[in-house]
Amino acid sequence: MSEKKSESSYEDRQDHIPDWKTPEIEWFANVYVGKEYKIEFTIPEFTAVCPKTGLPDFGSIFIEYIPREKCIELKSLKEYFLAYRNMGIFHENVVNKVLEDLVRAVDPFSLKVVGDYNVRGGVKTVVRREYRSK
Repeated sequence: MSEKKSESSYEDRQDHIPDWKTPEIEWFANVYVGKEYKIEFTIPEFTAVCPKTGLPDFGSIFIEYIPREKCIELKSLKEYFLAYRNMGIFHENVVNKVLEDLVRAVDPFSLKVVGDYNVRGGVKTVVRREYRSK
């Protein structure tokens, strides 16, 4: 008897997200290299699109990081998040994509991304991911 793999109706619908080309996140030199301090950002009006219904998803994105040699430039961060506005993407994939893009851009000592989404269909979703350099 062979086992049949059960496929989700979303199979292959989010496979492109890790390779999705988002706007460049610019940076500026950290003039306090060697000093450990945290930088926190809140994006309280984050919007993307539900990949199933096409309706907007709303939430807040929280970012906290300890810079190494580079700091995230805010105007480019705002433009980066605007790219999500019309993207059909799962909450989990937003948080993972944001974290990986930010790590690639500034190579921090540590970085945390939290997606805190508004209630949808009676369900509250919070997604967290943390990175620590080795």
